[in-house]
Amino acid sequence: MSHFSTLRTKITDVEILKSSLCDLGISVKNNADVRGYNGQRVRADLVAVLEGEFDLGWSRNSDGSFDLIADLWGVAKKHNQTELINSINQKYAVNKTLAEVKQRGLQNANVKLVVQK
Repeated sequence: MSHFSTLRTKITDVEILKSSLCDLGISVKNNADVRGYNGQRVRADLVAVLEGEFDLGWSRNSDGSFDLIADLWGVAKKHNQTELINSINQKYAVNKTLAEVKQRGLQNANVKLVVQK
């Protein structure tokens, strides 16, 4: 029986996801195995290699979005999974917004991001 869960995300840009993970000090592997319970593994397009025995992975869907794949029970043994996933999503959102601003030629514009709980 697999312990892996698949969660739909709004992530669509793998390069921004990679840079966001790196910004958070998380090592990244491309096209690698996500580690799960009892040595189980599942392939993902991008893997965040976490401290401990479990990882987070993202696999691209046909519509260009990514699903998060992880053994959430295992991740929770070493990490606050909600806090970890929220911090990745927040960093991705900030980096995606800044990339969009730069792409539209607004490099010199003042951008104010407000993060609310």
